[in-house]
Amino acid sequence: MRRLLLSNDDGVHAPGLRALHDALTSHANLRVVAPDRDRSGASNSLTLSRPLLLSALDSGFYSVDGTPADCVYLGVNGVWDEKPDLVISGINHGSNLGDDVLYSGTVAAAMEGRNLGMSAIAMSLCGERHFATAARVASTLVGAVDQLSLPPRTLLNVNVPDLPWSEIRGVRVTRMGYRGPAEKPLAMQDPRGRTRYWIAAVGANADDGDDTDFAAVEAGFVSITPLQTDLTRHTACSDVQDWLDAFTA
Repeated sequence: MRRLLLSNDDGVHAPGLRALHDALTSHANLRVVAPDRDRSGASNSLTLSRPLLLSALDSGFYSVDGTPADCVYLGVNGVWDEKPDLVISGINHGSNLGDDVLYSGTVAAAMEGRNLGMSAIAMSLCGERHFATAARVASTLVGAVDQLSLPPRTLLNVNVPDLPWSEIRGVRVTRMGYRGPAEKPLAMQDPRGRTRYWIAAVGANADDGDDTDFAAVEAGFVSITPLQTDLTRHTACSDVQDWLDAFTA
C-alpha cells in the first residue's frame, strides 16, 4: 500500500490537516508530521540554531517545534525506517496563488519533499469553509496518481475554490499569475511607545490572464500548477553577459 507523509503550515491541530488525513486514510498508509503551531509564511526555512522536538500526540499525529520544512525533513530523512512514496501538504486555510508560493509554508513543506527526492502535492482551499471539497479533490488526485506517473522531484500546487463540491466546474492545468506590490505596513505604537509594524495585505492581481491559477479559481475551477525550483531568468543571461563583457574589457 502506498505510503504518504502529510504536513502543513497551519499547525498539527488545523481542521484542514484533519480533513486531508480522513479523506486519504483508505488510499494509503499515512504518517502526519506538522508544526506544533501556526507557521504560515515560514517559506522554506529550516531550523539550524537548535535541536528539534518531535512529539507523538494522542491523535496519532506527530508535532515538531519547528517549520513546515523541518517537519518534512524529519518525516522523510530517517526518523522512521520506510520513506514515503509521496508528500502532501495542506489543506491550507487560504489560497496559495501566484507569488504566494514564495512565502507559503504549505508549498515549502511540499517543496522539501521534492528536495528530498519525493513527488509532492501542495493543497490549498481558497477560503476556510469547504474543506470537504478540497479533501475530495485530494482523494481524487491521490487515487489517480499512478496513472499520472509523477516523476521524482515533481511538485504540484493545487488550489481549490471555496465552494461546495457540486459547484466545482472542473479542473484546469494553469501557470502562476503574479500580484502587484503589497500594501504598505501598518504602523502602531506598543505600550512602551515604540513603533511596530504589521505586515499588510498582499497586492492586487497584476497578471490574472485566462491561463493563470487566479483566473481558474475565480471561475470555479480547481487549479493545478506544476512548479519547478529553477529561478534562473534564462532569457536575461545573454544581456547580463554583454553587460559584464562591456565593463571588464
